[in-house]
Amino acid sequence: MGTKHSSMGFKTRSPLYIFVVICLCCLFYILGAWQKSGFGKGDGIAIQMTKKTDCNIFTELNFETHHNYVEIIEPSQPKAKVFKSCHVKYTDYTPCQEQDRAMKFPRENMIYRERHCPPEQEKLHCLIPAPKGYKTPFPWPKGRDYVHYANVPHKSLTVEKAVQNWVQFQGDVFKFPGGGTMFPQGADAYIDELASVIPIADGSVRTALDTGCGVASWGAYLMKRNVLAMSFAPRDNHEAQVQFALERGVPAVIGVLGSIRLPFPSRAFDMAQCSRCLIPWTANDGMYLMEVDRVLRPGGYWILSGPPINWKTYYQTWKRSKADLQAEQRKIEELAESLCWEKKYEKGDIAIFRKKVNDKNCHMKSASVCESKDADDVWYKEMETCKTPLPKVSSANEVAGGGLKKFPERLHAVPPQIAEGLVEGVTAESFEEDNKLLRKHVHAYKRINKLIGTTRYRNIMDMNARLGGFAAALESPKSWVMNVVPTIAKNTLGVIYERGLIGIYHDC
Repeated sequence: MGTKHSSMGFKTRSPLYIFVVICLCCLFYILGAWQKSGFGKGDGIAIQMTKKTDCNIFTELNFETHHNYVEIIEPSQPKAKVFKSCHVKYTDYTPCQEQDRAMKFPRENMIYRERHCPPEQEKLHCLIPAPKGYKTPFPWPKGRDYVHYANVPHKSLTVEKAVQNWVQFQGDVFKFPGGGTMFPQGADAYIDELASVIPIADGSVRTALDTGCGVASWGAYLMKRNVLAMSFAPRDNHEAQVQFALERGVPAVIGVLGSIRLPFPSRAFDMAQCSRCLIPWTANDGMYLMEVDRVLRPGGYWILSGPPINWKTYYQTWKRSKADLQAEQRKIEELAESLCWEKKYEKGDIAIFRKKVNDKNCHMKSASVCESKDADDVWYKEMETCKTPLPKVSSANEVAGGGLKKFPERLHAVPPQIAEGLVEGVTAESFEEDNKLLRKHVHAYKRINKLIGTTRYRNIMDMNARLGGFAAALESPKSWVMNVVPTIAKNTLGVIYERGLIGIYHDC
């Protein structure tokens, strides 16, 4: 009977128990819906704070360019300093590259083409205006081949380089057919020939340097092969060449091999080239070739196409004697040997040299070794006529400074400089943490600006790049990042290049 009584009691309570549970579920559901509706306590506090701080809430932000007569609504309080637009004559102004000032400096060693900044009282404090009619650049990869005339309104190169197929003017756009002085069959065919000697396809070569780049077609066509080229050229009578390169979406800076070191760290580039760059490689006891050696990675390649290579065919076109050109080529090859480079290829218009992986393999009489202990101390430092020493190695096959993984594995691998403890305060663990943090930041930026990661943004600059984590998080064929390491900051630019990224030292 006791058992029967207990069973009956349980059956009596069961519907009530179920009813209570259902009521509680409904109550919690209503509470949850109420909080989610935006009228919970937390939201009320947020609304009050917004009112107190006088914030404006914008549901949609527009990140498109606005250059032409856009009305700017200024808040009444507080009033911020407003920079006015500069005169239209400054449309092409580049700080420290002003032509009238440049002409006051010596022409010896191209000093007048180097960076010369104005005194404080002459610095501009206004906004450089865009050219009249400026348009959003064509998205990549179309932008590689087409540029709006309104964005770079200079036609001189279309006339002066018409035969060499650099650039053509068609309607209201410039077209870049991929030609060049030394690659009449196009940049692709030229690169194919290089790739028959240099391992471009497998990721061994990632960073490249183009000295005297023209409109940077070499760098433009290397990009589809996952090679990132830093191109530079002076601001000379072809004043728009670097501007053309940047409008195309190709990395480039104004620069020259003159008297001051290049703004790059030592052992930065896997490959460097001079395609009819007209740099006097034998001048100043080979100082310019020694500077290329400083920035060329052990095992890296140097390509020379143009004078004096293939002088037997072109000596009349170049209006120079056979003896003069032959002597110049012989001197270049002797300099290369003294730098511990080996000639790997010469055919037609192209010669290719390879830098040995360490100094143990140098058997010929080498150039004098630089006494300077810091090969990366380059900001406004004069070039030297000496060979930059490589890090010591313990075996003949060891790569000086440490071997690098192939790209893209190189991007996230711990760089040798960090692995060997050469960057003060940075460890393998902190490197990984920095990568995670920057990936998180980029993810947050993309939530706010939906255009990040699309073809809308091609040229991107990180003004304080540290370890290059921002560029690594953005790595994509759609864009590239110029990593800037201020000279007053910790020197991490070498680490950035070891990751297969590019950048530059800079300061005011």
